[in-house]
Amino acid sequence: MTEDQHSQETAERHPGPEEQEGQEQPHPGSGEAMDPAPDHGEESYRGSGRLEGRRAVITGGDSGIGRAVAIAFAREGADLVLSYLEEEQADAERTAELVREAGRRVVLVPGDIRDERHCTKIIDTAVAELGGIDVLVNNAAYQMAQEEGLLAISTEQFDRVLKTNLYAMFWLCKAAVPHMPRGSAIINTSSIQAFQPSPELLDYATTKAGIANFTKGLAQDLADKGIRVNSVAPGPIWTPLIPATMPEEKVDSFGEQTPMGRAGQPAELAPAFVFFASPESSYVTGEVLGVTGGQPLT
Repeated sequence: MTEDQHSQETAERHPGPEEQEGQEQPHPGSGEAMDPAPDHGEESYRGSGRLEGRRAVITGGDSGIGRAVAIAFAREGADLVLSYLEEEQADAERTAELVREAGRRVVLVPGDIRDERHCTKIIDTAVAELGGIDVLVNNAAYQMAQEEGLLAISTEQFDRVLKTNLYAMFWLCKAAVPHMPRGSAIINTSSIQAFQPSPELLDYATTKAGIANFTKGLAQDLADKGIRVNSVAPGPIWTPLIPATMPEEKVDSFGEQTPMGRAGQPAELAPAFVFFASPESSYVTGEVLGVTGGQPLT
C-alpha cells in the first residue's frame, strides 16, 4: 500500500467533524450509542506478540481509549483486568468479548475508583486472578465542561474530577508497585489540556497537568526498582466522554482545530500504549508522548 492509499484509507475510516453533529448523551456515555462509532482497532489492529505473557490492569477499560488499549494489549499477548463504572457494564462486556476473541484472559472489576478501597481491590484482583501485575494503565478520567469557567465549577465537581483523575492514580500506583517485578511499566493518560488548558475544562486540565508532573517524578522514584513510568497525552479523541460531557456545538466541531482537521480515534492511540508497555521502550521513562493530530505540547 502506498502512502497516499494509506492516507485515503485512514481518512475514510476516521470521519471529520461534520459527521459528529447532533449528539448528546448522559454521563458516562456509551460507545455503542455514538454515530459514527469510534474505531477501537477492532478490524485494524494486528498483534505481534510484543506483550506475550504480560498481565495488565486498565482503568476506564470499557470503552474509548481504554477499549482500544485492551484490544491492542490482548492481541499482543497480555491478560487483562478491566476497571470501569458499574453503569458501563454493557460496554465492558463487549470489550471483554473482544479480549477473549484474541485468546486472552480478562477479569472485570466494576466500581468507582474514587474509593481507595476499590483501587486496592482492583490490584488485589489482578494479583489473585492473573498471578501478578506487569503493566498498570491509569486511563480512567472524569470531565464536565463548564462554559462559564471557574465560577460554574462546583466544589462537588472539582472534588469528583480530582478524585477520579489524580487520587485514584496515586492509590493504584501505591497498591500496584509492591507487586510489580523489574521490567514492569506504569502508563498514565495525560492530555494536551495539561499544556494548552481550555477555560471550560479548568479542573480537568489541572489534573492532566498533575498527571504529567506525577509521571516525571514517579519515574525517578521507581527507576532503581526497574519500573518505568510514562504518559500518553491525547489530543481531541472521539470517545463517549465527548458527547456525554460537552455542549452539542462543541461536539459538532470537535477536533477541527487540529492541523489534521479532525478528531483522533482511540485506535490511533493504542500503539503508543503498546510501545510504553513493551521492552521496545526499555530505556524510556518519565516521558510524555503527545498523540494530538499535530497540536504541539507547549
